[in-house]
Amino acid sequence: MCGRSSLTKTEKQIEQRFNATFYTDALVNYNPLPSFNVAPSHLHPIVTQQDPRRLQLYKWGLVPPWAKDPKIGFKMINARIETLLEKPSFKKPIVAQRCLVPIDGFYEWKKHGSTKIPYRIVPTNTEVVSLAGLYEEWQSPIGQTLYSFTIITRPAAQKITEIHNRMPAMLLPSQEHLWLDTSLNPKEALEVIQPYPDDYLDYYEVSDRVNKVANNDKDLIKPVQRQQVDQLKLF
Repeated sequence: MCGRSSLTKTEKQIEQRFNATFYTDALVNYNPLPSFNVAPSHLHPIVTQQDPRRLQLYKWGLVPPWAKDPKIGFKMINARIETLLEKPSFKKPIVAQRCLVPIDGFYEWKKHGSTKIPYRIVPTNTEVVSLAGLYEEWQSPIGQTLYSFTIITRPAAQKITEIHNRMPAMLLPSQEHLWLDTSLNPKEALEVIQPYPDDYLDYYEVSDRVNKVANNDKDLIKPVQRQQVDQLKLF
């Protein structure tokens, strides 16, 4: 699964990367930017199929239009590529509500005895990579609209299988326009998602401070050594 990520670039850098602009009111509401610890329920910029020249802020955790309670979004932060076409929640958005989810790294935890060690996995071929996602709109009983998204996941690239057996569906820059192509049907769109090359991935251990969502600072993305971590726990 993918349950934590980072986007540490400024709004200008993100706009240049995607040749798209933020709505002014979106930037006012987006706090903080950059973020070193993006978690489910956070607002995060995405590029949608319907408006590819705009970066819009959607909530991480897809809420289907038929949902009675928006808390269902916590159970729908990811969509497994193997079963995506079978799930009622994803059948509509996979047709014409696909999106790019910009990140510059994501976190996974590896079991080490009785503990779990956090690692940051980063692309090496681009400063900001797009994840394949789906988005939705949900209307509350009082007429408020909630915009949300989910991240598609797939089996992990060989390089990171020792950390985790799954990973987000990362797109090469050359695949981004295809994922947003409205002429592709769902099966054709999913064929765009291919294994991300091992040569374009790297990872390193980070502080377990990332475990706490409230922590959000640049030290979270700094590499740490296991010996350093063990020494810090002594004090």
